[in-house]
Amino acid sequence: MGLVKTIENIWKIEDLRKRLLITFFFVVIYRFGVHVVLPGVDPDALDALQAKASGGLLGLLDMFSGGAFANASIFALGIMPYITASIVIQLLGIALPYFQKLQREGESGRTKMNQYTRYLTVAILLFQGPAYLIGALGEAAPGGFWDFYLPSAIILAGGSMFVLWLGERITDKGIGNGVSFIILVGIIARLPHALIGEFTARLGNQAGGLIMFLVEIVFLLLIICGGILLVQGTRRIPVQYAKRVVGNKQYGGARQYIPLKVNAANVMPIIFAQAIMFIPITVAGLFEGGGGSFIQAFTDHTSIWYNLVFAFLIIAFTWLYTAVTINPVQMADELKRNNGFIPGIKPGKKTAEYIDNVMSRITLPGSLFLALVAIMPAFAGLIGVSREFAQFFGGTSLLILVGVVLDTLQQIESHLLMRHYDGLLKTGRIKGRSGSIAAY
Repeated sequence: MGLVKTIENIWKIEDLRKRLLITFFFVVIYRFGVHVVLPGVDPDALDALQAKASGGLLGLLDMFSGGAFANASIFALGIMPYITASIVIQLLGIALPYFQKLQREGESGRTKMNQYTRYLTVAILLFQGPAYLIGALGEAAPGGFWDFYLPSAIILAGGSMFVLWLGERITDKGIGNGVSFIILVGIIARLPHALIGEFTARLGNQAGGLIMFLVEIVFLLLIICGGILLVQGTRRIPVQYAKRVVGNKQYGGARQYIPLKVNAANVMPIIFAQAIMFIPITVAGLFEGGGGSFIQAFTDHTSIWYNLVFAFLIIAFTWLYTAVTINPVQMADELKRNNGFIPGIKPGKKTAEYIDNVMSRITLPGSLFLALVAIMPAFAGLIGVSREFAQFFGGTSLLILVGVVLDTLQQIESHLLMRHYDGLLKTGRIKGRSGSIAAY
C-alpha cells in the first residue's frame, strides 16, 4: 500500500506529473528513432553488423545507443560524440587561459563553452559518421559517395544532435539529467534481452545450469550495492563556528560537518575514459583489416592491454576531475569568512592543506575501486558469463544506471517533500550524486 500511496502523491503534484509525462514522451520519441533505419539500407542485410555489435566495445557502444548502432539507425552515433567534445572542452579549461576565463565568468561563460562544445560535437560527428558507414555497415551500404555516404553522414550527424536536443529538453522540461537519462534508457533497453539470453544459455548448459545463473544474479546485486556505496560514500570533516554577538542575539558556536565524497568525480572518469577507448574503433573503421594488431588489441575489452590502459585512464581522470571540481583554498577561505575553523587546524593555508590531504587520502582508494568496478565485465567474461550480459557486471553501464536512478529518485523525493508529502523512503532520504553528465 505504501507504493500505491506514493504513486498517488506523485500524481497529485501537477508540476511533477507534467515533468514525468514530458520525460516519457521524449523517451518514446527516442526509442522510436532507434528503429528508424538509414535511407537505402536493407534491414535484412544488417546481420553481420548485429553479430559484431553483440559483444566487446561495439556491444558497449550499441548499449549506449539503445540498439541504434546495430540497427544502422539515424541515431546510431548516439550521445557519445557530445561527451567526447565535453571532455576536450573541459581539458582546454585546464590548459588554456581563455577557457579558464570563461569558466570564471559564470552563466555567460558557461553559455559560450556550451556553444564551443556543440561546434566540436558537429566536427567529431563529421569524422565518426563516415567511419561508421565504412567500417560498420560494410557490404550493407547500398550506394556510392554522393547517393549514400554523404547524405547518410549528414543524417547521422543530425540524428545525434537531435538526441542531444531531446536530452536538453528532458533537463529543462522533464525530470532532469537529460543526457544521463538518454544513456540510462539505452542501457535499460538492452538489459531484458541480455538477461533472457543468459538465462536461456545457462538452462542449456549442463555445467551449473540454473544454480550458476542464480549465483550470477547474486553477484550482480552485490556489485550494484558496491556501486551505491561508491556513489554515496562520504568522509565528514568537523567544523566549529566561532560565537558572534550582534545586538542581543548570539550567532554561531555550533559544530557542523563538511561532507567530502569518497568518489567526488562520480561516474565522470569512467565516461571520459570510455569515450577515449572508443577512438580505436573509429580509427579501425577507416582502415581495411581493422588497422593492424595494435589497434585491434584496444578494440577487445577482454584484452590485458585494453583493461590496463582503461584502468589507468580512470584513475588519472578521477584525480584530475576531483582537482578541478574541489578547490581546498576556496573552501578554506569560505570557512574563514564565516568564522568557521577545523578544530586543531589553523585557518587559512593550513586548513586548505588539511582538506587537500584528506581529499588525496580518500581519492586514492575511491579511484582504485572505481577502476576495479570498470574492468569487472572482463572478469565476468572469464568465468563464462555471456559477452552481452557481462557488460552489466560493472563498468560504465552499472555506475550510470545506479547514479542516474538515485539522482532521479532524489529529484522526485524533493518534489514530494517540498509539497509536504512523505518521501520515497521512510527510513531516510535518498542521496544522489553531486554531479552528473547532464551538466555538459
